[in-house]
Amino acid sequence: MTEVVRKHADLAADGTVLTGRPTSTSAMPSLVLRLLRHAQIQDGARILIVGTGSGYPAALAAHRFGAELITSIDISTYLTDAAAGRLDALGLRPTLLIGDGTGPLPGSYDRIVSMTGVRPIPTSWLTALRPGARLVTKIAATPLILCAVKNTDGRAYGQIAWDRGIFTAADTPSQNPREAVPAVTEDTSGEEGMSRFPVARIRPFSDLAVMLELAAPGVRHQYEEHADGRHTIRMSHPDGSWARATACADEPSPVVQGGPRRLWDLWDEVRHDWLLRGSMPAYGAQAVIESNGAVQLSRGTWRCIVQ
Repeated sequence: MTEVVRKHADLAADGTVLTGRPTSTSAMPSLVLRLLRHAQIQDGARILIVGTGSGYPAALAAHRFGAELITSIDISTYLTDAAAGRLDALGLRPTLLIGDGTGPLPGSYDRIVSMTGVRPIPTSWLTALRPGARLVTKIAATPLILCAVKNTDGRAYGQIAWDRGIFTAADTPSQNPREAVPAVTEDTSGEEGMSRFPVARIRPFSDLAVMLELAAPGVRHQYEEHADGRHTIRMSHPDGSWARATACADEPSPVVQGGPRRLWDLWDEVRHDWLLRGSMPAYGAQAVIESNGAVQLSRGTWRCIVQ
């Protein structure tokens, strides 16, 4: 990460350690290239890059297609000014805007490529895309890359690709402030049960983690290994749902969970579904972006709505 709660690393004093929510990260160059390639950009296309960041995506696009065709927008004044300086030193002067990239956008574009994760798709992007124009973005907190072309009916149709890089949700004033995810305590007042699956780490890049994020976005999970060989998973969600399980090796897991939803039951359903299918159904899924920004995903009999 390069910025925490809008405090950039460039401006931090030596030895300073900031804690809190990351508000800007530096994308892997390979991921930036992959997103641009998925955009299938043709000469003469007008391109909007959402998330200026260091200026690297705008530099690549401006060098290849011409700076006069490139617009990039970022909510951070500091990032935009710093990027402008770097680009100018290279003799590249694309249009750099300061503002909410998920809010109303100036002009219309043949390509929109987002360097930040979103969920759902901002309706302003669909408005700014010309019919036949192409959108490429990451679905927030997943490795899923959404590639879609706008139709004359106002919707966009495409497919899901993927890359291991994950973008967290865009931090913008046009969205509701994020709810804090409560930590899971040792509360024993919840509903007790037993999981037939062992306690296992929920890794952010695993197929199972992606399926859980699609089923219940925003779940926070913590994993702990104990000296006696036990493993503990704690899960919590902004709606107040929580779950905790502790077990050794591949033993069935005693579970305690509470709140409006049973997160561990949902986690077990995700694992059961994955075992039956043998793969993550979202990879390669067909995608339809509705006019309200919701994304309908489908692959065979599998269906999911991202909103």
